[in-house]
Amino acid sequence: MERELSYETLKEEEEEEEEEEEEEEEKKKKKKKKKKKKKKKKKKKKKKKKKKKKKKKKKKKEKEKEKEKREEEEEEEEEEEEEEEEEEGREEEQN
Repeated sequence: MERELSYETLKEEEEEEEEEEEEEEEKKKKKKKKKKKKKKKKKKKKKKKKKKKKKKKKKKKEKEKEKEKREEEEEEEEEEEEEEEEEEGREEEQN
């Protein structure tokens, strides 16, 4: 009788231990999965930030190009006006 009790107790303890180990494994898996998910999210955020930065840089570059183009056009207009004035001055001298 006493043997049966100790055998049952031993068996119950083993089962409890197994359950605890399984629970521990589950916790580890969940933690690992959560960590992986967090890492993935962080990576995605970083990629998005990088893309945004690249887009901003591209926009800035385009603005610079546009500004240069405008300045060149203004410069050309000024040169044309100067040439016209010089030409008008020559025509007046001839007359």
